[in-house]
Amino acid sequence: MTWTSEQPPPSVTLPRGAWPRVLWRGALLLLLIFGGLVMKLLLRVLERPVFGLRRPVTPYLTQAVCRAVLCVLGLRLRVEGRVMEARGALVANHASWLDIFVLNAAARVFFVSKAEVADWPVIGRLARATGTVFIRRHKLDAARQKLIFEARLRAGHRLLFFPEGTSSDSLRVLPFKSTLFAAFFTPELQDFLHIQPVSLRYHAPWGRDPRFYGWWGDMDFAPHLLRVLAEKASGEVALVFHPPIAVAHCADRKALAKACEACVREGFAAAAPLSAAGP
Repeated sequence: MTWTSEQPPPSVTLPRGAWPRVLWRGALLLLLIFGGLVMKLLLRVLERPVFGLRRPVTPYLTQAVCRAVLCVLGLRLRVEGRVMEARGALVANHASWLDIFVLNAAARVFFVSKAEVADWPVIGRLARATGTVFIRRHKLDAARQKLIFEARLRAGHRLLFFPEGTSSDSLRVLPFKSTLFAAFFTPELQDFLHIQPVSLRYHAPWGRDPRFYGWWGDMDFAPHLLRVLAEKASGEVALVFHPPIAVAHCADRKALAKACEACVREGFAAAAPLSAAGP
């Protein structure tokens, strides 16, 4: 399922004189991302034989790279609350490809993504290198995915997934689907696992379309990336980490999904812009 809007996305027009900024920012992003990828793969050569599925070192490198990427893009990050210490997973609303960098900058997590992403050029390779869990949203794969989730959770990984199943225009929270929540109700896990809702809200640079950072529907990646690289003014993104919800306190996956959605919606509505000042 892909969310679409009745209103077309904002047009991509680069401001005059923006190309030098696009070029130096783009070059720096390539250096950060692919340089970080090479370092991560080298570290995994040492990390994997000693720790196996556990990754006690490389997530720190991912977090540092993502924080640097946000600085290059001029996207300020504000975090309220803190990442839970309990074992379990995080769930957040989904608005853009930028969500991956934003959430990795704030927390050392492992994303759960649809299987098709593994085959995407560049992005798929990066996702695999950072330990992303690829799943198919089909009932026939549910049992296998439960086993994968269980293995990762037992290894101490904090998984993060987007229950909406698609991205929006960044101005709303879509209804949560409960399918993936079923994996946390296995008898071996549900008594000690927690799910932490996370609200994510972007605020466009001053004077720009409020949907500036949203990436949804059939929008092409390259033009959206160019627009973000070309923007001179800084934008903002607010993250709210809500208190974790004990899986054992919820009757079933639908009740857990509903409780998480309510928290995310509340935080999204309350996430005010960091500043009201103009450029």
